[in-house]
Amino acid sequence: MHDDHKHSKHKAEHKQSKPKVEHKAGHKHTKHKTEPKPKHKHNKHKAEHKQNKSKVEQKAGYKSKDKPKRIRFSLLVLLGFIAAFVLLTLKFEQSTIDDDEQTDDIISLEHMDIPPLEYASKVVPSFGEIADITEKKKKFFAYLLPEIRRQNSIVLREREIVLALSSQYSQTPVLTPKHRDILDRLAKKYQLVDEESTHALLRELTRRVDIIPPALILVQAANESAWGTSRFAQDGYNFFGLWCFRKGCGFVPNERNDDEVHEVAKFRNLSHAVNTYIRNLNRHYAYADLRDIRANLRAKNRPITAEALAQGLQSYSIRGQEYIDEILSMIRVNRKHMNLNA
Repeated sequence: MHDDHKHSKHKAEHKQSKPKVEHKAGHKHTKHKTEPKPKHKHNKHKAEHKQNKSKVEQKAGYKSKDKPKRIRFSLLVLLGFIAAFVLLTLKFEQSTIDDDEQTDDIISLEHMDIPPLEYASKVVPSFGEIADITEKKKKFFAYLLPEIRRQNSIVLREREIVLALSSQYSQTPVLTPKHRDILDRLAKKYQLVDEESTHALLRELTRRVDIIPPALILVQAANESAWGTSRFAQDGYNFFGLWCFRKGCGFVPNERNDDEVHEVAKFRNLSHAVNTYIRNLNRHYAYADLRDIRANLRAKNRPITAEALAQGLQSYSIRGQEYIDEILSMIRVNRKHMNLNA
């Protein structure tokens, strides 16, 4: 009984739920069949499609018409870039030509000829006849200073050539025949004929071709010539105690030993004497320390002073450091009489 009742109940539930299922299926079927899509919606879609198509066609037509303009614009931009590049190239080439011409102007011996000073070949003044010590010092310094400045100007022009050659060689390690000839002349003057390479030669010339401070030259001249009163200064323009080793090249000193051959050099004029003194410090192996001191000052962009370079005169006198101390003392005491700022 229990099972039949359950089955009857199940059948009843099945009957009750069946119309619902049929109703749902019938509802779906009826909707599909009895509710067709409205025609106006389809027409609206077609109209929108036509409108969009028209816009696309219109856009395509606009692009098609605008294409030649865009090509012309691109060509103009490209031509502008080409013109700018050509102008910059020409400007660079002109600048290079100008730089080369300027370098050629510097690397030339034509501007090395600084006119000699007229007084340099005249008789040396009789400084011993000046009784007032201060006046004697002032006149002595005033006599030497113009020629010292002239000789330093020549050295600075030579230095410009060396620096220009170094700069050029660092960019293009080839020298023209003209520039090589100038370099060889400077190498010979500064006794650098045996350097193993052009680079080494230029490096050493940069150390050698440089000025000597006027204050140092003035006090050494005063010290070596007894303020211009020695016979070597009066008769041979030798204010610096310079020796020579060829017979007849100068004066035989009274205190020279019998086995010695040196003489105190005799110069043609004051210009010859100052030039030889500066060249001697700049190229003789005995003054390598002086040149090292000067090169270090240059490297540090500091002024080249008489006091600094005096420390490199160890070999100038057999008195050594005592001589250096005396020179430093003379610089300190006599600078006020030199008129260096005039």
